[in-house]
Amino acid sequence: MPVLLSEQRPIRTAEDVVAVRQAVRQRAIEMGFNLVDQTKIVTAASELARNTLQYGGGGEATIEGLDEIGRRGLRLTFEDRGPGIPDLQLAMKDGFTTGTGLGLGLSGARRLSSDFHIESKVGEGTRVVITRWR
Repeated sequence: MPVLLSEQRPIRTAEDVVAVRQAVRQRAIEMGFNLVDQTKIVTAASELARNTLQYGGGGEATIEGLDEIGRRGLRLTFEDRGPGIPDLQLAMKDGFTTGTGLGLGLSGARRLSSDFHIESKVGEGTRVVITRWR
């Protein structure tokens, strides 16, 4: 599947979370996503970038525009080298949180995405890849 463009962004501060969200919105607009799909991918990106900072201690976001026969998509990858998630099944349940949030970050991002993949190793970090197709 051809990648139209790829951009990597650091996530080290709250300002970086905002910058990732803005970059995702701009890319979604450029790729012709309608307002509803823009909102979904930006909301998912915001949740995952915040998780990367808050729980992973910071990391990187990669934003890729995809071109597949008959459709275009936006793939976002969030990676950190934090403590990892000991119980992925539990972490994916609505309402589960190890912090003070509502516990809708991972499960919400999954619902807002067309494709969702997460892998995490305790002591090594977490990688979440989502794609939204238009």
